[in-house]
Amino acid sequence: MKKILIIAGIFVAGLVMISCRGGKNDPGAVYMPDMAYSRALETYAGLDSAKFTNDPSKLGTKIFYNNMPVAGTVARGDLAAYPFKNDSSGYINSASVKNPLAALSAKDYLEAARLYLVNCGICHGEKLDGNGPLYNGGNGPFVAKPANLIGDAKYTAMAEGTMFHSVLYGLNAMGSYASQLSSTQRWMIIHYIKEKQSLSAKPVADSVVVKK
Repeated sequence: MKKILIIAGIFVAGLVMISCRGGKNDPGAVYMPDMAYSRALETYAGLDSAKFTNDPSKLGTKIFYNNMPVAGTVARGDLAAYPFKNDSSGYINSASVKNPLAALSAKDYLEAARLYLVNCGICHGEKLDGNGPLYNGGNGPFVAKPANLIGDAKYTAMAEGTMFHSVLYGLNAMGSYASQLSSTQRWMIIHYIKEKQSLSAKPVADSVVVKK
């Protein structure tokens, strides 16, 4: 019995030694290695055209890669994806979208004001009257006056979702701000604009004349 245990121990020790003979970095056989080990790609390096293509019709012979995120991808921590496309139907339907952010706190209001001045004030002006530095009363490089966000009924009545749609995709002479502002920042600016519109719509209290 003792001899059998000794022989069994030697056999097990031999198996352990054989199993450890491979290199430490040898993963062994891997099923579908592309799923386990991603292909290392330098961010700004040109892709080898012999291996990669951005033409879906060549998927059988090359790896498809176009540097674009999957449609509907949302950045971590960002709001849900905007549901409408940049077309006439999307513009009309945008009016149904409500601002998902709660009313701004004092701190967030100041940040929204800063974001507005940095991104919007150059055209629409610090006072939202369309008289920004690029127009400057007709003396700036812009011939046409930008939209007056507080003095034009078209914009004071514009739905929040339509404003978001315009900032996201651009409208007329205004370009898209999708790359400059996150979804949260866009909605913060719209909160700010709507607050300013609300304040400008309130009648000024009559002055009280005090007689001596």
